[in-house]
Amino acid sequence: MNTYFITGATGVLGSAIVKELLSNPENRLVLLVRAENELVLQKRITELLSFLGVGEKTRDRMDFIRGDVELERFGLHPGNFIKLGDQVTHIIHSAASVRMNYSLERARLAAVTATEHVLQLARLSRKNGLLQKMEAVSTVGVGGRYYGALPEQWLNTPRNFHNTYEQSKAEAEIILKTEVDQGMPITVHRPSMIVGDSQTGRILNFQIFYYLLEFITGRRTWGVMPDISDRHVDAIPVDYVARAISWSSKNPETIGKILHLCAGLENITSLENAEKLARSKFMKMNLPVPHKRVLPVAQFRFLVNSVTPFLPRKIR
Repeated sequence: MNTYFITGATGVLGSAIVKELLSNPENRLVLLVRAENELVLQKRITELLSFLGVGEKTRDRMDFIRGDVELERFGLHPGNFIKLGDQVTHIIHSAASVRMNYSLERARLAAVTATEHVLQLARLSRKNGLLQKMEAVSTVGVGGRYYGALPEQWLNTPRNFHNTYEQSKAEAEIILKTEVDQGMPITVHRPSMIVGDSQTGRILNFQIFYYLLEFITGRRTWGVMPDISDRHVDAIPVDYVARAISWSSKNPETIGKILHLCAGLENITSLENAEKLARSKFMKMNLPVPHKRVLPVAQFRFLVNSVTPFLPRKIR
């Protein structure tokens, strides 16, 4: 029996990983769930089980722990943390805060500090002779403003970043590389923009791509939008990413490697096509779609910078 410790299980990717792993009856899952109290914990557990459609027999292979990756030992009692290290054979660290506007200090807490705390458990499990693999979810965003094709390699090239999310994730990879050099069996996964299931479109909750659709259809900007012709986005179905991570967790050949989980140039999504499809779907749902007023990117940027300071915080 494999015992997987999973962070971020109630997130978009984490929930898909849980579904994938539960398909193997030899897997037992220990899920770390952040919750202010037991009531919130039970609510999140219920929502996850309902989304996954988990039956009672499968539920018996799932244990839930209330804790926080940003806290030392996840906020657990030392004895409980030690017991965890006596059980875990695999670790999947998928917890993340996908916010682009955090301060660097706050972003580092969610990415760097959280990674350090997960590695504490990995070292304990390895010391006990149990740890087989650790999968760490990063992002292709660690390339920042890297020029050219981003290699599936550890990066040490000096570069600038678009936001604190990218920078903090890149710093977390530096810590992971140090552990790999010391023999820790880690694989790093760099997905692009994750969207819903490839067959059903289902997703636990909306995140970046879905807000992007609101913007490129003008629903968030009163119809005023930048020219998106010849613009693309690399989007990847969540079930594909989950299958790749599950496969890697059982494959020692991926130890020390970087895996890019992306659509790539051959399969990237045209924003123009996405906009047309989204407008059509919104109108079929009787959701208002304003008339488009397209501006050159430079003019749109000037307009946004001019009006943003006067808008309510949520709109900003």
